[in-house]
Amino acid sequence: MDDEKRITLRLPQDLHAWLARQAKTSRRSLNSEIVHRLEVGRGTTVADDETP
Repeated sequence: MDDEKRITLRLPQDLHAWLARQAKTSRRSLNSEIVHRLEVGRGTTVADDETP
């Protein structure tokens, strides 16, 4: 990422826990997992198991 924007994000506790588990399984930070899933959702990442 060339340009980054810091935000505060509020998540339900169960969603946070799920994302944290997914990040650990994928060997990503929680931030990288969220960014990856957003990129996949908008079609900018080829495979779901790619590391951003």
